[in-house]
Amino acid sequence: MNTDYLIAGVVWYIVFLLSTTCHEAAHAFAARFGGDPTAFHGGQASLDPLPHIRREPFGMVVFPILSYALGGWMMGWASAPYDPLWSLRYPRRAAWMSLAGPGANFTLAILAAILIHAGILTGVFTPPESANFMHVAVAVSGGAASGAATFLSLMFSLNLLLGTFNLIPVPPLDGFAALGLLLPENGARRLQELGHSIRQFTIIGLMIAWRIFDPLFEPLFALSLRALYPGQNYGR
Repeated sequence: MNTDYLIAGVVWYIVFLLSTTCHEAAHAFAARFGGDPTAFHGGQASLDPLPHIRREPFGMVVFPILSYALGGWMMGWASAPYDPLWSLRYPRRAAWMSLAGPGANFTLAILAAILIHAGILTGVFTPPESANFMHVAVAVSGGAASGAATFLSLMFSLNLLLGTFNLIPVPPLDGFAALGLLLPENGARRLQELGHSIRQFTIIGLMIAWRIFDPLFEPLFALSLRALYPGQNYGR
């Protein structure tokens, strides 16, 4: 395991912590705004990663580090608690709470895109000859600029991935509960009930979602690169 690999892993983990913390904090803030203070009282309505790590130490620390060390790809998870009775009473509010997490990820991806373009305009970054997940922008010189380019590249790519993956309408992902916004109140409530009743099949749902998502992300990523760099031929 060389030094560059370790440094990339550290940067990736920092971006992972930022992204998952913002995702869960957005859920918590949206729930509190909608009348459920459960996550707020649990400390999850915070951009401090420590309350989220304390809630999911394996998903936030152990598994991401192991997955990167063993497979070169960082994976993990976090969660924010909510009151299921509140979600049944106010299913549309619960649906908006579900959308808040992916919304936070897309906001971070857009912020990364803005900062990348700011770096290009100031001559710090340049578009890569061949873009990939960790190289959406490259530094004109080395040092801190190179680390910033990797950080912003991962911030763009990882949040694009997290936002779109969580919108897949398969439980336990956020996209499933968000379907309630397309249904009448009673239909949204029945959807919440269904989500609660099949929680024990979380792993199966995640496997189905990944099978759906895996062939979709590459063209989605290429489309996002072309939006970021109009006129470039990435992914064609």
